[in-house]
Amino acid sequence: MYDLFATDKLIDLWLTEDIGICDLTVHTMIEPGETGTFCMNAREPMIIAGIDVAARIFARYDPTLTVDVRVADGDKVGKGAVLLNVSGNARSVLTAERTALNIMQRLCGIANHTATYAQAIAHTKARLIDSRKTTPGLRALEKHAVTCGGGLNHRLSLDNGVMIKDNHIAVCGSIAAAVERVRRKLPVLTKLEVECDRLEQVHEALAAGVDVIMLDNMSVPDMKEAVQIVNGRTKVEASGGIRLETIRPVAETGVDYISTSKITQSAPAVDIGLDEA
Repeated sequence: MYDLFATDKLIDLWLTEDIGICDLTVHTMIEPGETGTFCMNAREPMIIAGIDVAARIFARYDPTLTVDVRVADGDKVGKGAVLLNVSGNARSVLTAERTALNIMQRLCGIANHTATYAQAIAHTKARLIDSRKTTPGLRALEKHAVTCGGGLNHRLSLDNGVMIKDNHIAVCGSIAAAVERVRRKLPVLTKLEVECDRLEQVHEALAAGVDVIMLDNMSVPDMKEAVQIVNGRTKVEASGGIRLETIRPVAETGVDYISTSKITQSAPAVDIGLDEA
C-alpha cells in the first residue's frame, strides 16, 4: 500500500508540472463561480488501480470539490463503467483533470498487464512478482498496481532485503564468502537471496543456506534441473528475459516465483475519460 504523506507530495509535484502558473484555458473562458458535475469513465475493460489517488488529486487541488468514488482498487470493470463523479467549481475540475487521468491510466494499465501475466501461469504453483524497475518516484504506486492485478511485490527498496548478485560475488570472491559476510550483520528476520546463473552456483547457494535462489537467465532445461537440485529446501525464483510468450514454460519448471520488469516497464496505459455528467 502507498503512503498518504508521500503521495500528497507527489500530487503537488504532478499538479505543479502540469499547471505551471495557471490553467490559461479555464481562466480565459470559464467564470470563477461556474460549477459542473463530471464523471470519470472506463473506455475499455480494465482492473482498477489508484482510484483513491485520482480522487485525492481533485481534493488536493480544491478541497471544496465533492468526489464520489464508485469503484475500488482491484475491481474488474467493463467499458462504460463510472469510476468516480466529481462536482463543484468547474475551473478546478478541468484544471486537475489531466493529472488525475494520467495516473489512473498508468496504474490501471499496470494492473491489467499484471493480470495477463498472472493468468498465463495460473495453472502452476508459481507466483508472479515485480522488480525494482519502476518509474522513478512512482515505485510504491506502481507496485500497488501490481498487487491489484494479482501479482506480488519483490523488494520495495534496497533496505527490504539482501540480494547477492554477480557483481557482489565478484567482489567477495565466491557465493560462500559473500553469504558469510552478510550473515555477520544481517538482521535476524531479513531474507537473503542469491542470484545464480549456473547450476554449480545453485549447489553453492544451497549449501550456504540462503532463503531464496534466483535463477538468472537460465534455460528452461537448466531451471528444471535446478528445481530438482533444490528439492524444496529453499524457495526458487526465475528471472531474466521473462516475457508473456516465455513465462508459461518457465512456470512449468516448478519454480516458486517468477519476476519480471515487463509488468511495470512495458504496461500500456488504458483509456479513461472525464466527461460532463
